[in-house]
Amino acid sequence: MPHTVDFGTVSTAGLESSPVAAALAGLRANEARYFRNKYDHVFTVEPAAEARETVDYVQRILAEERGITLAARPLEATAFEVAGIRFAYVFYEDGLAVNVLYTLAEGGKRAVGFKLSDGMEIPEELGAFKFARQKSKLAGTIRGSYFVIKNAY
Repeated sequence: MPHTVDFGTVSTAGLESSPVAAALAGLRANEARYFRNKYDHVFTVEPAAEARETVDYVQRILAEERGITLAARPLEATAFEVAGIRFAYVFYEDGLAVNVLYTLAEGGKRAVGFKLSDGMEIPEELGAFKFARQKSKLAGTIRGSYFVIKNAY
């Protein structure tokens, strides 16, 4: 069942099995705040088992674009469209958040982003990426990286 992510009161609901649940909840809340402020979009997530299509979509892009198969278990996911851009998010048990930004218009931006929760190690599968640091009141230090999508999905 989908639930709205409240960035005013950060909750670990749905993320309790993560060893960095509090940091991952802060990261999820940080994303919710971003979409509320930039697009006036309410960020909702559902258990990964109920969002299998979204999880499969993200995993397919990772595999086809870069040969990446993540070992961590997906906990929650969401997919939505705002301002002509399709977004998909998957939050993983190890503290990783993967998002796909896919502009629907030809020639628009299309990329996969990785965000690491405060306190988690870089997953072996992402060892080739360089991560930039960003401070967040909700999530502490977020480390992020991305790659551009070359194919059509």
